[in-house]
Amino acid sequence: MSASAVKQNFKALILAGGKGTRLRPLTYAMAKQLVPVANKPILFYALDTLYNGGVRDYGIIISPETGDDIQAHVHRWKPDDVEITFITQNEPLGLAHAVKVAQPYLGDSKFIMYLGDNLINADIGALIDAFVQDPSCDASIMLKPVENPSAFGVAELDSNGNVTQLVEKPEHPKSDLAMIGVYLFTPKIFEAIAKIKPSWRGELEITDAIQKLIDDQGHVKASIYQSWWLDTGKKDDLLAANRTVLGEFLKSENKGTVDEKTTLSGIVSVGKNAELTNCVVTGPVQIGAYCRIANTTIGPYTSIGDACEITNSQLENSVLLENCVLEDISGKVENSLLGKGCRLVKAPATESHQFLLADHSEVQVR
Repeated sequence: MSASAVKQNFKALILAGGKGTRLRPLTYAMAKQLVPVANKPILFYALDTLYNGGVRDYGIIISPETGDDIQAHVHRWKPDDVEITFITQNEPLGLAHAVKVAQPYLGDSKFIMYLGDNLINADIGALIDAFVQDPSCDASIMLKPVENPSAFGVAELDSNGNVTQLVEKPEHPKSDLAMIGVYLFTPKIFEAIAKIKPSWRGELEITDAIQKLIDDQGHVKASIYQSWWLDTGKKDDLLAANRTVLGEFLKSENKGTVDEKTTLSGIVSVGKNAELTNCVVTGPVQIGAYCRIANTTIGPYTSIGDACEITNSQLENSVLLENCVLEDISGKVENSLLGKGCRLVKAPATESHQFLLADHSEVQVR
């Protein structure tokens, strides 16, 4: 990217706080933004998208519970030409509250607010350029046509593509255009936030703030987005994101050892020093470093984290985080999400079941 493409006096506000309740029990031990898709933390996709769009100044909203972990991961990602400011939001009191907390950092800059658990295949650079170059525009929001608009914040537009009304989860939506977590603002948004009150949820809603901006004669434009957008807040959503990313971006490579009895078909990535013995792997499949896998059928659409050990099992459409163990599983493991260090082993030959489960776990048995 040329130096001229880097956005000067423009900032990104990335939301990486919250409690991740919809992904419990996994998020008891880690931030939801750090759950991997195709063996890469979700947050890194947001950071990469903004970096490729020319943004070099990042403010990242963190929570007290997971902030240290977020900071450690972001420092691993950080290129040398990027400035990072971490901003603690002590309670998850809404997106507009996060903007309010970040006001000292944002100052008089125009900025993009980006939800850190979203995956969006968009040209953010072009979106930012259009916003920065339009002095009449006070805000711009990214919208996408959806099949179930009543589950989202929905926008109504005039004939010129300007936003006239925003309604949060309307019972009878007047459009199918949902807000998908990408917002561009001038500092005028701070004035609007100062005028709104908490919603029935006790939160300062960004929908209310944008609507207040409109009511005060602010100019809010919309960008209609047609490509894929993936919310990763629930298990099935995360598995869908994993399928999409593997299918579109994975490249075949082998940095491990694959014996002559193993067959690889489709796009398969084998990580450093991984060992596969007598396996059948049907891509897209990503296998992390230092895995030991034997007598196992894998894929398609499966991501296996580093240092997993799998023997005599079958895996399909699943995500395993690092250090998982699967041994002698007679039935296929599919549509599953396993956290760090999980163990699935063959049960004794009895009619009873034995479990050790954390809060909000889900197990299906027959």
